[in-house]
Amino acid sequence: MTVHSQTPQFFLTSPSVCPYLPGQFERKVFTHLAGNRGPELLDLLTQGGFRRSQNIAYRPACERCRACVSVRILVDEFRPTRSMRRVLASNSDLVGRMSGAAASTEQYALFRRYLETRHTGGGMSEMSVLDYSMMVEDSPVDTRTIQYRRRGPDSAFSERSDGALTAVALSDVMADGMSMVYSFFEPDEAHRSLGTYMILDHIERTRTLGLPYLYLGYWVEGSRKMDYKIRFQPQEHLRPAGWERYEGESAVS
Repeated sequence: MTVHSQTPQFFLTSPSVCPYLPGQFERKVFTHLAGNRGPELLDLLTQGGFRRSQNIAYRPACERCRACVSVRILVDEFRPTRSMRRVLASNSDLVGRMSGAAASTEQYALFRRYLETRHTGGGMSEMSVLDYSMMVEDSPVDTRTIQYRRRGPDSAFSERSDGALTAVALSDVMADGMSMVYSFFEPDEAHRSLGTYMILDHIERTRTLGLPYLYLGYWVEGSRKMDYKIRFQPQEHLRPAGWERYEGESAVS
């Protein structure tokens, strides 16, 4: 009888230009999240600094750089700053509804507008509607879409009253928290600080689920585009000795 091993196999990518730090090259180690052990494996790997993309879990494995640091927010201790409370107030006309991982043409249209305005020429710029559907739906774990719309006169009773799609988050629900996989929003609504708003909303959702952590992926020290992640404190950073508490000056404002 042939016995098939349940142990995941890990692979290493070839070097490519780093999208965050000039003059650097990145490599990733990755494995497939296949079979019934997908959720259990993702829990374990996320605690070890991995991220998910479709049915792949990956983490940086760069030869000369350790700038990427895994970040998770301690949701029970988190308190919004004054500027964050202003963001919540300015988006009080939005309602977010969480459902299973299902893509739609409406989402894809918003996704294209977001990419064409905010990430022209990026790695996702050529994604077709089929590619987008796979990004959302090809998941072996408990993945949700949270869609944010303008609150209608009867939104408390029916989502049919909700207005146009304003933002979308794709998130995983794990044993010890939620993990924000990807999010995008209406570029014409940049004044709302929708990226910040969605993180604040996820902190509350994670707390409501009774889970301790919101995983934000990687903070890249020296990359301005990643500086926003450090604002949500207290948080923990994954260091060689394990997860360590981090509270810095950026939390004040």
